[in-house]
Amino acid sequence: MKRVRVLLADDHRIVRDGLRALLALESDVVVVGEAGDGEEALRAIPKTHPQVVVMDIGMPKLNGIEATRRITEDYPEIRVIGLSIHSDRPFVKGMLTAGAKGYLLKNCASDELVQAIREVMAGRIHVSPQASGVVVEDYVRQVQGEPVCSLLLLSEREIEVLRLLSLGRQNKQVAASLGISPKTVETHRRHITEKLGMNSIADLTRFALREGLISAE
Repeated sequence: MKRVRVLLADDHRIVRDGLRALLALESDVVVVGEAGDGEEALRAIPKTHPQVVVMDIGMPKLNGIEATRRITEDYPEIRVIGLSIHSDRPFVKGMLTAGAKGYLLKNCASDELVQAIREVMAGRIHVSPQASGVVVEDYVRQVQGEPVCSLLLLSEREIEVLRLLSLGRQNKQVAASLGISPKTVETHRRHITEKLGMNSIADLTRFALREGLISAE
């Protein structure tokens, strides 16, 4: 029987060891490599030829979302399964938009990872129940004709500016917090509104709340 070749990417060795031990119990799965960050994962692919990459999101050097985007662009045949402690919208949407075929929470039952690997190899998508609400909500918005914007449209600095603006900060306050000039803040603000198609702070604040960038508290 041909076994599914899996690459484990997580910056915590203890997590990789646990996943490897878990998958070693399965006769149809074999771990062919490990990586401690996104860049290492990319370098490992040509050497290990995995069919599935189990990808932690919060890794140094290159985060899991960007690493997933590069993998799915360069190796469309590889299935990526996101692994995270977060069920918040930006993380779930970020991974799925980047091309991941699965999204698991680290507190999921051990057999869910095996199930997810088998499902993505069968051409299906697997999202942990705790995170699936994000997918359903966005689908409903699309069906109802509401625009579904994404934080992925924005750069990291634009996201920082958006968060501070949504918290009620003025341009000068944002500039002081980020160590940039008010003019640069205004430029970022203009790019944000253009990318998201939103002109008012009220719209931007609602978007930030919906995306989990700020809380309602």
